[in-house]
Amino acid sequence: MRVLVIGAGEVGTSIAQDLAGTHEVVVVDRDEELVEELQYSIDVLSIAGDGTSLDTLERAGVTDADMLIACTDVDETNIVACATASAVGDAFTIARVKRPSFLDTWERANGAFGVDYMVCTDLLTADTVVNVASLPSAHDADWFAGGTVQIAEFAIPEGSDLCGQTVEEADRFDSLTFVGVLRDGDVEIASGETVLEAGSYVVVVGTPSDVLAFADELVPGEVPEREDVVIVGGSEIGFQCATLFEERGFSPRLIEQERSRARWLAEKLPKTVVLQSDATDVGFLAREHIDTADVVVAALGSDEQNLLICLLAKRLGANRTIAIVEHTAYVDLFETVGIDVAVSPREVTAEQITRFTSEGQMEKISLIHHDRAEAIEVQIDAENVFVGRPINEAVTDLPTGVVIGAITRGEEYVTPRGDTVIEEGDHLVIFAETERVAKITSLL
Repeated sequence: MRVLVIGAGEVGTSIAQDLAGTHEVVVVDRDEELVEELQYSIDVLSIAGDGTSLDTLERAGVTDADMLIACTDVDETNIVACATASAVGDAFTIARVKRPSFLDTWERANGAFGVDYMVCTDLLTADTVVNVASLPSAHDADWFAGGTVQIAEFAIPEGSDLCGQTVEEADRFDSLTFVGVLRDGDVEIASGETVLEAGSYVVVVGTPSDVLAFADELVPGEVPEREDVVIVGGSEIGFQCATLFEERGFSPRLIEQERSRARWLAEKLPKTVVLQSDATDVGFLAREHIDTADVVVAALGSDEQNLLICLLAKRLGANRTIAIVEHTAYVDLFETVGIDVAVSPREVTAEQITRFTSEGQMEKISLIHHDRAEAIEVQIDAENVFVGRPINEAVTDLPTGVVIGAITRGEEYVTPRGDTVIEEGDHLVIFAETERVAKITSLL
């Protein structure tokens, strides 16, 4: 497949890297130096030029392209690039936008602007934040099989009762499977002998109730009946986070310094307590009992401010902090200095687009721990070679570094064990190292 990527920023570069191994990729950007650098760092054709210009797009081969992904930082540029491509060719077009208003228009008009698929960065970021915040102690979380199966990544803290236990010893849940352990940047597929160590991350797959029970087992007493959530910053992301929290039954507190914005937020968020103040005022944070907060989400306008807010919140006693990080390179740094979860809007957008372009016969893809591993959902049809075979036999045909984490059979959740027989129509949730996924999909 020939794919045109408009924009060689963090999002475009990440997408190009992910697709270059399996597709013919052409990257277009106005920055000549960036284009030249990309030419040598990734095996793609790069062209310097305006992605909204028909001349530039024709030089990039838009009439022969199968897909065009417009992912610059400017919404209007992305929409125009898609519209131009649609006018002169048959490429499937994907546009990245920040403003939800464009997404609303596109959805209501059934594919307006010549865009076949639209990704809204702010909504995706808010959804990621709320998914993680809604599961105590989680570093990442996602759902499969219509919400029947949950996958979650947890950091193993010092002092946890699970530290030093093997997976076999820790496996006390009927509908939960330990699928992976990540430490020092390496992915280890979990086996019964795998030891859970402080400072590493464990990935589990199971029913939402058992995943929640595991969270409580990991850090006893930290799973409250209803979490106290504080959002700092009434930005679009902060507003969308509050909206999603309200939809899930939470009543968050939101701190916004600008008076008119705070008034607007209070009118739009009936279940949210909006506080108009400077969130860097330690006295204010103490008076508002930030120390009792289960989760503090920092969604201010700069990475530095978000880092400061999270550090202040942790110092005052907040249980968990989540920071929005615009510069993807800072994500690991934030988590190294003590921020519990750092969410990069650019990273979640690149992941979403990569998922969409890679799905094919897969029902869903979830990228784990900044793309070090992946979980995929696959439906087994009658022609599949695994039908009628027990798992311990079927996995011999899969590459190493792969584990079946869950099976859903109609409305039934099936905990995968070695003697579990795979049936036609089953949905398998498979966890694997990222480099193994292409081989898995070719087999399934």
